[in-house]
Amino acid sequence: MVRQPENRAVPGKFHSPRPRRREGASLALGTGHSLAAANLIIRHLRRMNLFKALARTSSMTMISRLLGLVREYMNAHQFGAQGAMDAFVIAFRLPNLFRRIFAEGAFSQAFVPILAEYKTQQGDDAAREFLADIAGWLTLALAAFTLLGVIGAPIAVKLLASGFQDGRFDLTVALTRITFPYILLISLSSLVGGVLNTWNRFSVPAFTPALLNISMIGCGYLLSPYFSQPIYALAISVALGGVLQLGYQLPYMRQIGMLTWPRLRRHSPGVSRVLKLMVPAIFGVSAPQISIMLNSNFASHLPEGSVSWMNYADRFMELPNGVLAVALGTILLPSLAKLQAAQKHDEYSAMLDWGLRLCWLLALPATVAMGVIAEPIIATLFLSHKFATHDVLMTAHALSAYAVGLMGLVSIKILAPAYYARQDFKTPVKIGFASVAITQLLNVAFLSFTPLAHAGLALSISLGGCVNAGLLYMGLRRSGVYRPAAGWPRFLLQLLLAVSIMAAVIGVLKVALGGWLSGHVLLRVSKLGMVIIAGAVTYFAALYAMGYRLADFSKRAA
Repeated sequence: MVRQPENRAVPGKFHSPRPRRREGASLALGTGHSLAAANLIIRHLRRMNLFKALARTSSMTMISRLLGLVREYMNAHQFGAQGAMDAFVIAFRLPNLFRRIFAEGAFSQAFVPILAEYKTQQGDDAAREFLADIAGWLTLALAAFTLLGVIGAPIAVKLLASGFQDGRFDLTVALTRITFPYILLISLSSLVGGVLNTWNRFSVPAFTPALLNISMIGCGYLLSPYFSQPIYALAISVALGGVLQLGYQLPYMRQIGMLTWPRLRRHSPGVSRVLKLMVPAIFGVSAPQISIMLNSNFASHLPEGSVSWMNYADRFMELPNGVLAVALGTILLPSLAKLQAAQKHDEYSAMLDWGLRLCWLLALPATVAMGVIAEPIIATLFLSHKFATHDVLMTAHALSAYAVGLMGLVSIKILAPAYYARQDFKTPVKIGFASVAITQLLNVAFLSFTPLAHAGLALSISLGGCVNAGLLYMGLRRSGVYRPAAGWPRFLLQLLLAVSIMAAVIGVLKVALGGWLSGHVLLRVSKLGMVIIAGAVTYFAALYAMGYRLADFSKRAA
């Protein structure tokens, strides 16, 4: 087979958003991408199209996130933003924090690259042996940690919500003891999900979180009438959701031939390597979680309902963050790890560039929209007799503040895997703790000068995330790991033009339709639907007029 010469971009020149297709097929990555960068990725994607994988994964994640909004709708209408809901938010946050540190965070980032290395270099049998070893030791460690968490729940709650000096403290401790075993179940579920992602079964782990939302919706409605304190039903649903998430994925492990019994082998080189990588990784992924813990503690000293307002706003942030950023980051990590193991550095950089462009193309309009129509969004879904107008306005302020940093937060999900795939954990550690320090300094400033203190806390998280993303980007550029393809300035200018037109359209419609804090819920839903559809059509029509075609992202070699 004759190697085709690379078509290099000429410095200072911009290229058409739709490059000329070569014989076979090519992958267009947005304005300014050279065919050379496209062909580098094509050679890696002959057997798998990442855009199609992203579409499948995002659709599954979308189901989960939409069910999450249904869950929050139920919580707002059933529990409002009162003390009991504040207590549950903190109780649920504790296992979630440790999940992000030990399961989806440090463990996955250390485990997936090594598993990919075993699979690529030694084959499935060696990978299965490694999996049995790591599953055994992980289960033992998590069981001990779970027992410690249940016993030490009062101490944990005191650290996370020292402002809970009333009945909320005792309620939070009781709820924490019910929810804490979730860390064992979800960590094992994350282990299984990491294996499935490495075998390119992205849709299954992406759908799995939906089972937690289904559990919470079902238990909230069916079990809450049987408790004197209905909020206990939500705590029980968390533990049940963990069982469902783990059990759902096991049959798919059998399909790929990787379902194996855990074992406790004393000397396992693979386990030792994971542990060595996990130590710095724990510090790295702990940074944002420490920031969340500190912010939760600040919020616990604010007026009752502040924790709930921030939580409801954060749920909306999870929609674009999960549907696009988390899904894309999940796909990129094993793909980048395989390229790193094969020493394909040019393809590595091109893959990362592809992810960043697609992320900005789809996440930027969501960021702007949430800032412009925060109040209509919150009022449409949550306004009720238990979630009053004041709660709507306070939550909308928090959502607007979170929206400021959404692009930074989603970019982290794309940039961080570029470090982890190369088993570089020290750099994200340093960057993470620098961003924590900045976030806490901003907390002190905003709490001192901001009348809406809870929105100030949300804004500090947003700005800290932007700093984190910026430092990650600069580190990749300085090390030469990432070399942006040609045309980024024009790409960003065109995105800004399209999103500005969209913002103007939805802003006018927001004012013209009015009445967001009154009227029947179906009327508010129909009006919000009109605004969202008009914004989406405007944005993609503007991009289409400038030559963008999302289908170009899915082109691959025959």
